Amino acid sequence: MDRIKGFLDLRSATFALSLVMFVWLVWYFWTGAGGPRELATNLVPLALLLQVLFMYREDWLYPRLPPLANHVLVALYAAICVYGFQYFYVNFEEIAIYRQGSYTPEDFVVGLLMFGLVMELSRLAHPVLFGVNLVMIVYTLWGYLSPLDFFWHPGVSFYRVVTSSTVELATGIYGLYAQLALTLVAAFLLLAAVANGFGAQRAMIMVMRRLAGRSRQMVPQTAVLGSLSVGMVSGSGSANAVVVGSITIPLMKRYGVPGVFAAAVETAASMGGLIMPPLMGVGAFLMSEFLGVPYWDVVIRGFALAFVYYVSLAFAVYLLCVRLLPRDMVPEPDVPLYDRIKTAIFFLSVAFLIAMLGWVGMGELRAALSTGIFMLVLLLAAFLWFKYGLQDPALREETLFGNLRTAVETHGEMTSYLTLLLATLGIMIGLFTVTGFINRMGAMLLDLGAWNIIAMVLMAYAFGWLAGAGLPPTATYIIGAIVIVQPLRDLGIDPWVAHFFVFLLSVWGELSPPTSLTAAVSARIAEASFMRTMWVALKICLPITLMTFAIFTRSDMVVNPGWPQVAATLIVTCGTCGITFAMFGRFLENRAADVMLRSLLALFALVAMLHPSDGVALGTALVVLPATLLGIWRHRTVAAPPLTPRPVPS
Repeated sequence: MDRIKGFLDLRSATFALSLVMFVWLVWYFWTGAGGPRELATNLVPLALLLQVLFMYREDWLYPRLPPLANHVLVALYAAICVYGFQYFYVNFEEIAIYRQGSYTPEDFVVGLLMFGLVMELSRLAHPVLFGVNLVMIVYTLWGYLSPLDFFWHPGVSFYRVVTSSTVELATGIYGLYAQLALTLVAAFLLLAAVANGFGAQRAMIMVMRRLAGRSRQMVPQTAVLGSLSVGMVSGSGSANAVVVGSITIPLMKRYGVPGVFAAAVETAASMGGLIMPPLMGVGAFLMSEFLGVPYWDVVIRGFALAFVYYVSLAFAVYLLCVRLLPRDMVPEPDVPLYDRIKTAIFFLSVAFLIAMLGWVGMGELRAALSTGIFMLVLLLAAFLWFKYGLQDPALREETLFGNLRTAVETHGEMTSYLTLLLATLGIMIGLFTVTGFINRMGAMLLDLGAWNIIAMVLMAYAFGWLAGAGLPPTATYIIGAIVIVQPLRDLGIDPWVAHFFVFLLSVWGELSPPTSLTAAVSARIAEASFMRTMWVALKICLPITLMTFAIFTRSDMVVNPGWPQVAATLIVTCGTCGITFAMFGRFLENRAADVMLRSLLALFALVAMLHPSDGVALGTALVVLPATLLGIWRHRTVAAPPLTPRPVPS
């Protein structure tokens, strides 16, 4: 009985539910049985229950309440989830087909319970989104009281608020966004889960540290390379900061990098996880749904953005490190053979996924599942060989079951978190639609675009930036895609350009003051000021934000994959690197002459990125490139650091 009781704890319950959802999803990825809508009605309650248990296990649900109250509330939430699962499992066909528009009282009660649970969990996990949804509920009910014509609408009943968010299934908790979380996103998260289960991510960071070289000035490049690598399967800035920053930030501080600068570098590098293919964040999956194209079509365009981002970021970090750190050698880390093999397996798996999607043409779900199995088999073989064949002492404490359990729980935690997030966003977008706010905002943007399209783009940028100041990237992208994209398309902007404009807006929104989860995580690890970390990260990323506007003039980056895309990408890269040097580099010791030369370089770089003529852009890029290379040589001499590290430049 004691042994049995040892398995009946909270962690075991969490693992059991994670395993059920994992097996259910794997079966769906292979068969597609029932379709995404039925899958969502079955698994959303399970995902919510799993999220409740993860939150409860981490730090209670309500730390200010006594343990007994927490136990009772968790039991209540679990009962709601079980009731919702059972009811939709039994009555799915009736609700989805025969009772649309004429729901029974019990349909409404179940919908109300699930609606209330999602709202409460979003209050705990996403308080800003909860606040927005609360305001939208009030606006939906009493919009007819608005004194402004722009916001006026005749009002909607509370009954419709609940049904449109639950049992109608087209929007809300069970709508497109939750379905996406449990299908495409969950499938690609298999790679991150398997890699985390066998420690491939941490091993890869150590390999990146070795590749960065022995120069003290190159130590911060570990954060750039590590975040680039982990970003391939994380699709999240904050997750990147947790995984990579926990290693790279203490490493940078150990070699003399100021804490604020170390946190800012990791913040900027981790943000690339939202751009880096093949898992570009939830926004990329949503883009494929909005455009009705295979996910691979988004990925192949995402490589161009990721190239510009990480090349420009690495260049900015290098220029700043030349000013901050002395040019001396540091010990080269010793990376065990097992870590090198795990790193090789990781990159081989990413290449396998790209081949399945782009060359073989396999569907996204099966490609992700096949790649997850491929990675698992190789990591499993490596683990068994090193643990039992070579009897590696480093693996003495690891067990096969422990690694597999970590992988399953990682997948369950990430999938349940994203399901809650997207179910919350489903409520928001459903209420936006019911009130007609989206149509009115789109009409206003169209009126502005009829006057001047540049003014409309700037207005849309300001709208997206403000939305990103309080909302996570996924929410910013969804709102932008619904509000901004259609007016841009109506004015003749290519759909790919319009969607990637909003996509990049959502990425930069993660750095918007006053909130940035990625900066908060990095600042906490570095024990540095959150606000200073965020502002320094913004400064590092400032040249790259110009890429948001460059896709309008160098549209081949996201419209025409192939050689036109390569040419446009290289021109934009020259431009962003030129702006980066103009901000952080030095040509001459004489300040006035140096400022004049850097201003001239910045002007040519802006022309290369933003001039509508491809010929003019190419000509100026051919001037910017050698000037920047010359500047690097001059910078190493003019900006030679002192023997001790300097403070972070203002």
